[in-house]
Amino acid sequence: MTKRKRIFLNAITHAGVAPAPGLWAHPDDQGHRFGTLGYWTELAKTLERGRFDALFLADMLGVPDVYEGSRDAAIRQAIQIPLNDPGYLVPAMAAVTEHLGFAVTYSTTYEHPYALARKLSTLDHLTKGRIGWNIVTSALTSAALNFGLSEQMDKTERYDRADEYMEVAYKLWQKSWERDAVVADRERNVYADPSKVRDIGHEGRYFRVPGIHLSEPSPQRTPVLFQAGNSERGREFAAKHAESIYINTPTIEATKAIVADIRRRAERYGRDPSRILFYPKLTPIMARTETEAQSKYEDYLRYSSAEGVLALFGAWSGIDFAKAGPEKLREFVRKFDTRGTMARIESEDPEKRWTTQELANFCAFGTSSLQIGTPERIADEIELYVRETGVDGFSIGQIVQPGTIRDFVDLVVPELQRRGLVQKEYAEGTYRDKLFGEGPYLSVDHPGARV
Repeated sequence: MTKRKRIFLNAITHAGVAPAPGLWAHPDDQGHRFGTLGYWTELAKTLERGRFDALFLADMLGVPDVYEGSRDAAIRQAIQIPLNDPGYLVPAMAAVTEHLGFAVTYSTTYEHPYALARKLSTLDHLTKGRIGWNIVTSALTSAALNFGLSEQMDKTERYDRADEYMEVAYKLWQKSWERDAVVADRERNVYADPSKVRDIGHEGRYFRVPGIHLSEPSPQRTPVLFQAGNSERGREFAAKHAESIYINTPTIEATKAIVADIRRRAERYGRDPSRILFYPKLTPIMARTETEAQSKYEDYLRYSSAEGVLALFGAWSGIDFAKAGPEKLREFVRKFDTRGTMARIESEDPEKRWTTQELANFCAFGTSSLQIGTPERIADEIELYVRETGVDGFSIGQIVQPGTIRDFVDLVVPELQRRGLVQKEYAEGTYRDKLFGEGPYLSVDHPGARV
């Protein structure tokens, strides 16, 4: 019998109110508690009980302001605003867990590498090696303006700058302090050996960093490296740097294509493509019976906000769907009709005229794969997706917080464990150790290790 592939599980959320537009108003949603430590420590303990590998904390530095040329819709519907800094949540969650990893989003466009290297080393120390970094370049014009730029950098320059940013970060994490630099010799009164702490002497197009890293080497030295860019330039960056990749492709075919493409590119950089893990997003609605699951979906849909969905679409695409017209919106939504519902309706009624509300309902809970059903059915879909696409796990999205995650832990995880697909107990070691089983540091074929 062929051994089944071990599936990794991340939860995905952000330090804000609502993961799905409008659902903050649902009576079961607790997102309004996002500003309290208790909310996050409860979530972390639930995830560790469910043997999740990590919590992926998304982030955005600007405000969605494309829809109707205004930020008002985003503010009304809590679309990525208000939004707190995710990094400050991690120590509290780490204090109540032992194994759960944390992937935190920080931007190479607006964070300086000298400062960010220290932040992430600090978090890696405090969590005993459970930190990952989701590397983003930030695409919103509103962010650029608030950081003092007159306009957004184009994508090519953002990624060129990010490549040099990574060079600086690798030098700080990997090169500045030798592994045995800290001697803590009380008799000689020497904490660290100065001969084993080096200036990195970086002089580049975008950055000048002459000195040493401010932190001594953390358990992983370099955090586990995540990336989420699906563009041509983003894929090239991921192939060079990423160890884990978050993807939001809506179909098996699209997912299979991007996984194969990035793994081919990674080989050109001399990397082992099997050491790059892929996590598509999955948003589940689950219950003991199909009828109950469908009823939950219909209940959630009543709270969905078309205005909020369009504000989110505008931020992603740069298209103001208030002006673009229903046909343009239909074209955009069709790409994300993962369940084939639009195609089925249109085959039955070729003259169907869609309302904005109907179109928004198709992506009410995001553009990722939406699965509705019993634990057995959702486990079947997970297993099929892994088999057909070559992905390594999933980032589980929420509709109501924390109810979606709690239901997944209580209903779906036991079924996946019964099938031998997800872990029943955690392995020892750092986050990277748990993912790859080869120690806490970057693999020798990674460009960061070659520094």
